[in-house]
Amino acid sequence: MAISPGRDAAFSCQKSALSESLRTKKFPLTEEEIFYMNCRAAYLTVFKSSLENIISKEQLYLALQHAGRNPSQKTINKYWTPQTAKLNFDDFCIILRKEKPTSKAELLKSFKQLDVNDDGCILHADLYKLLTKRGEKMTREEVNAVTSLADVNADGKFDYIKFCKLYVTTNEQCLKTTVEKLEVDSKLRRQQFGNHIEEPPERDPSSVPKPSPRIIRKTEQETFSNKGDTRSSSLATTRKFKTSISFTITMGANSNRNSKLTEPNSIKEWQCVQSKGCFFLEEDGEIISHQYRMQIAQRSMVYLTIKPLNLSQVEGKPSPWLSIDTALYILKENESQANLQLMCFTELRNREVFGWTGELGPGIYWLIPSTTGCRLRKEIKPVTEEAQLVYRDETGELFLTKEFRSTLSDIFEVIDLDGNGLLSLEEYNFFELRTSGEKCDEDAWAVCRDNFDTKKNELTRQGFMDLNLMEANDREGDPRDLWVTLHSMGYNKALELTQACPFVIDIYADKCKPRIKAVHMEACSGQLEKAICKSVLNKGDARVMDGYENIIVHTYKRDTWITSVIENKSDNKVIIHINNELSKNCVNNRGLNIFAVEVAPKSTMVCQHVMPVNERQEWIYYCVYSLIS
Repeated sequence: MAISPGRDAAFSCQKSALSESLRTKKFPLTEEEIFYMNCRAAYLTVFKSSLENIISKEQLYLALQHAGRNPSQKTINKYWTPQTAKLNFDDFCIILRKEKPTSKAELLKSFKQLDVNDDGCILHADLYKLLTKRGEKMTREEVNAVTSLADVNADGKFDYIKFCKLYVTTNEQCLKTTVEKLEVDSKLRRQQFGNHIEEPPERDPSSVPKPSPRIIRKTEQETFSNKGDTRSSSLATTRKFKTSISFTITMGANSNRNSKLTEPNSIKEWQCVQSKGCFFLEEDGEIISHQYRMQIAQRSMVYLTIKPLNLSQVEGKPSPWLSIDTALYILKENESQANLQLMCFTELRNREVFGWTGELGPGIYWLIPSTTGCRLRKEIKPVTEEAQLVYRDETGELFLTKEFRSTLSDIFEVIDLDGNGLLSLEEYNFFELRTSGEKCDEDAWAVCRDNFDTKKNELTRQGFMDLNLMEANDREGDPRDLWVTLHSMGYNKALELTQACPFVIDIYADKCKPRIKAVHMEACSGQLEKAICKSVLNKGDARVMDGYENIIVHTYKRDTWITSVIENKSDNKVIIHINNELSKNCVNNRGLNIFAVEVAPKSTMVCQHVMPVNERQEWIYYCVYSLIS
């Protein structure tokens, strides 16, 4: 059976599944490493390698059970549709991020609503109504399976307290057993594809001499054939390499003093438009953002910049979004939206500003913002104290706290895309789609206009505040729905903006005033992936795999990050193993030191973005790409 988990379901049962030996290691694992350890353990209980695909509903159900989940048929059908032919390990990880384990407290709260006598029991008839009519509805057969459990049923009643304990314990034990099996099975431990490394290296990468590519290839081939050496599990696997190539790029410390991006001398005379937007980090690690259409009426010199939006900052509190990298890809629309031609991208930098200067002809252009994902990533640091959103005065009247009002003011700044201090229906709907998934229609906007402060048919900042206060009053002071909005906008429980990066785009033109309009808010993939690949192929260094001329690794270096693209010109898919272990002061967008990627025939794909952890220190990119046989 499955009870629908809440969005904030506790991660504790996954943590508790680690064996004692892992908890006592010299380098404790992060939550993200624990997550991937559990994913890998569950997957390798069902399959011989994490390169194998899930090819049936039954395999998906079994793998999810080993991961401590207990999915209903509806959950399985959500991920295995009639069009699904297979799911890979990455798909499995995404599913586990979305289908979090249900906590005991959530289960008890759900059942307690029907406990009319407050005795810990529910009549079978009432239980049937609850499980088949609410939330993720169960089938009659699934409910019968619950009511037939001898340990928790007697005299037509269901002991939900016993059941909740049994449910959570069983799921935790299933995952714990799976992880322990991985720990003792050296063969399984060597299955490292698409996963975190087994443990952080105990040596400082900076102390490791830089061997030649020839030596690296020889060393790796020996390691991969040494099945008995579990200490080498960060490199070991049961697969063999056909060939390998390595890259070493040493980057100096970036003091931000040497500015490469400069404004045109006559820019004060140019016409300018501005638009704001935001990158949002989803639960599964995907990044979405606003996308724009720009119109240039006549051929002009254009100066384009993008940078993080400078919101109000609380003294003593970090502003993590200000250090997130931003970029903008400019594509020209030729005849149709589907036919877009990459024109340029903002590759020059001045501190946190990225920009481009050049000539653009008349026409329609698409502006697609991009961030590598190296720094906009899932927050690991736990929040110890939840911020208060509302309070009541002596008369019982409800008010928004000062901290919450400040946060709402910042949100207003982000969603006020044109920066005129007012929210149009179009701007407000981007906010609504992000926080509730639904648009506000003209009739609802008219009601809003009649009840809250507006100017020229647009909502003022005070009107936006009052709208949120009304929502708090409608919920009688219960802040849960307010927190849903805040989490959707990237804020944590301490009202810190950690899962989003607002940005601002400035466009100057010397001959005409550009026009810009936000038209979508969607995943940073598709056209963006194509644009990044094309830019790297055009400007990066290319290395052909030894003996495999159809497999090419392209590497493009900026002063701020390095992007790697793999091109597969062959008629067959290829699997490339990537090893970043010897890199120094580096972080990549995958969060993994060792992983593998599958590249489809006749295609290119972004393999990884790499940035320095500390820009004020030297960083060394050392990566080995190996073709797996």
